[in-house]
Amino acid sequence: MSQDDFFATLGEDEAEPSSAPRQARPGRRERNRQREHERRRRRRRALISTLVLVLVLAGVGFVAYQALGVVKDARAGSSSVSDYTGAGSGEVVVTIPEGASGSEIGQILKDAGVVATVGAFTDAYAANSNASKIQAGTYTLRLQMSAANAVAALLDPASRSDHTLTIPEGYTTAQVKDRLVSVAGFTSEEVDSAFADATGIGLPEVAGGQVEGWLAPSTYDVPEDATATDVVGAMVSLTVSRLQSAGVAEADYETVLIKASIVEREAASVSYYGQVARVIENRLADTEGETKGRLQMDSTVLYGLGRTGGIPTADEVADASNPYNTYQHEGLPPGPISNPGLEAIQGVINPPPGDWLYFVTVNLDTGETLFSATHEEQVRNTEQLTAWCEEHAETCSGQSTTSSGS
Repeated sequence: MSQDDFFATLGEDEAEPSSAPRQARPGRRERNRQREHERRRRRRRALISTLVLVLVLAGVGFVAYQALGVVKDARAGSSSVSDYTGAGSGEVVVTIPEGASGSEIGQILKDAGVVATVGAFTDAYAANSNASKIQAGTYTLRLQMSAANAVAALLDPASRSDHTLTIPEGYTTAQVKDRLVSVAGFTSEEVDSAFADATGIGLPEVAGGQVEGWLAPSTYDVPEDATATDVVGAMVSLTVSRLQSAGVAEADYETVLIKASIVEREAASVSYYGQVARVIENRLADTEGETKGRLQMDSTVLYGLGRTGGIPTADEVADASNPYNTYQHEGLPPGPISNPGLEAIQGVINPPPGDWLYFVTVNLDTGETLFSATHEEQVRNTEQLTAWCEEHAETCSGQSTTSSGS
């Protein structure tokens, strides 16, 4: 007899008197055996369920641990150091491309040996409220810097000073060349060669091979391995981009640049760009009126003479051999007279309404400029300039008075 049968029989003997009918005992024993079997089945199912749950939880924990390890590995890279300390040592030059994210910058710096891990840099980037102001460009940084110091260095203009070139609005090509030589370190021959390489610098055909007007004023990053052609090409590309963004048709590129270049040289401040552009449009249309379609602007005469400041003499104004003499020749000069910035281009494209044909700057300190529709008004306004110059003779001596018309 099995142990189960023994306990089942014992239970039956205690539960019932010996006088009970023998034919009932097998039925009760069978029922007891079935109940015990069912209890064992339920215990096995509970045990199996618990075991499965433990295994599932163990699997989830393992996956999470593995994922955490992957994250840690990604953040730490191959370095066993999570972040360096201090300002670092030595020097390394890195270039940050336009639109780079914090993690992309971090990867560039890690690859260059500046920071220990990408994760350390992205943490420092997120912790610095000014980090989003980091600009594209080439920087001189130190090796093995703390991530926080690396972010601070990228925000410091001094880190870029050896690699930048600034071209102010209204500079002529000759002035741009001087800066390419004196600041960027190119030779005169290299710059002249770049200016002449229309294909290499991407100069549009409408420019007629002349770079004047196409060298966009801006601050440029100049990598150590950049050529003069690279830098000049970037200037031309920026001008094209500005014209395209402004909706200028390619056939009108040169015309817009000629007008904008005059605006740059004539307007006393950005606030007058649109009005000066309107004067240009009105004079070009005034072929039968007071101006006979002549711009009569000193800046164009001076450009034809190879000068950028001062006042042309009466003889110079009367000299019709100067193709840029807009006192003698109707319409626009043969080409731009400077390299205009974005504001001047926008002023030409969207000049304010007005009937002005003349303007004169009456205060050379503040740049205050008066606009008028008739020659008589211009004469009266010019008297204000004369009176101001009598009180500020030293300021007016040898200075252009920025005016249109006589």
